[in-house]
Amino acid sequence: MTASAKPAIVYRFQEGVYINLTNRCPNLCVFCIKTKWQMDFHGNNLNLSAGEPSATEVIAALEKELAKAPFKEVVFCGYGEPTMRLDELLFVAQTLKGWRAQAKYPPFSIRLNTNGLGNLIHHRNIVPALAAVIDEVSISLNAQDANTWRKLVRPASGYEDGYSGVVEFIRLCVQAGFKRVVASCVDKTGANPEDVKKVAQSLGAQFYLRSFLDAQN
Repeated sequence: MTASAKPAIVYRFQEGVYINLTNRCPNLCVFCIKTKWQMDFHGNNLNLSAGEPSATEVIAALEKELAKAPFKEVVFCGYGEPTMRLDELLFVAQTLKGWRAQAKYPPFSIRLNTNGLGNLIHHRNIVPALAAVIDEVSISLNAQDANTWRKLVRPASGYEDGYSGVVEFIRLCVQAGFKRVVASCVDKTGANPEDVKKVAQSLGAQFYLRSFLDAQN
């Protein structure tokens, strides 16, 4: 499927509206689809190489998109790690929370998809700030141990020991009282899903096994 020429700041997938904040990420996962799919996601061009959107631009795009059709959730998830742009994420999420309080749209949840490295990226605990404006968080645990994690996510310099940070991030999210905390891994990558599930559940999180994606359907 050919992506549209103009990069999408927001896009639809199933019953969600997704926010594409950045293409930057400390990981280069072996199973990541952004290179394999050439920055396309089901006809949406998610390539932000010409520039990342401002919070104001995201909010304007959201207002336009949310008015088009029903939706059940708004998700911070593009081809990058949303917490790389924490200030913009928090500002947009606070705006969404305000719209919901005003019943501007039918009830919806606010979710963050993250690799769990946010605290390492910012050198502080960002979970309380996230918990103030985000309802649900989905965290890519990806492996049952640090060695497997390094092989699969191929972290950038400075993040080689990030697995323990991801585990701690999950623990903090569970303690913070999000409505839902999900830790996931991708099937058929070399990780042991049952062992990853045990790690997730030991931290108090739910577990989700994501399908290995190849060609777009």
